[in-house]
Amino acid sequence: MRPGMARGDLFKYFRTSRECIRVAVMMYVRFPRSLRNVEDVLHECGIDVSHEAVRFWWHRFGPMFAAESRQKRAERLRSRPQWRWHLDGMFVRISGERHYLWRAVDHEGEVLENPVTKTRDRKAALKFIRKPKKRCGRPEVIETDRLRTYGTAAREIGAVDQQETGRWLSSRAENSHLPFRRRERAMQRFQRMRRLQMFAAVHTSVFNYFNSECGLSTRANSEKIRAAALAG
Repeated sequence: MRPGMARGDLFKYFRTSRECIRVAVMMYVRFPRSLRNVEDVLHECGIDVSHEAVRFWWHRFGPMFAAESRQKRAERLRSRPQWRWHLDGMFVRISGERHYLWRAVDHEGEVLENPVTKTRDRKAALKFIRKPKKRCGRPEVIETDRLRTYGTAAREIGAVDQQETGRWLSSRAENSHLPFRRRERAMQRFQRMRRLQMFAAVHTSVFNYFNSECGLSTRANSEKIRAAALAG
């Protein structure tokens, strides 16, 4: 079965259009809003759906939209040189327990990978560095903070010459955490590690779609970028 047919079958029994579902999912993921807030906004736009429908769309189609965008992004990244990556992590509470959310960001601010682990030891750091290299290519420079596990993992994969360590070198990755932090507060944190990983993956894909320097481009170009992102 062709990929286009498979995607069409997923929306076959829905009365709501694919475009409306995509907008609702992106609105819920991108902005710090609850399901009922999304329901109210859609109602003001003339779309009468319940918040439970938005919840179902998010669980059903959110990972699918994210997988589509990740595949397109990986193909694009492998076709061009990878100059500089910034690696960082932050602590996340799941049911009162502390977990670690890693994040790899390229020189343009695009998020490459953000896995969730229970620890930040050598094994977790090694897996974190290997995965984006396999999907996106090999960077010329890897910038990290002074966490020792980065150096241990870099030695095991033979990337010591690529690594640059400093207190402020991972600031680009730290700044990319901010939209997720705002969304985390709106969701009143997470209850399961699997749910956090799924939401982080979808949130990253949506963030990369709309990650453009609006202040450096005209309004017409910004509208074209937004329209292309919503169209997928």
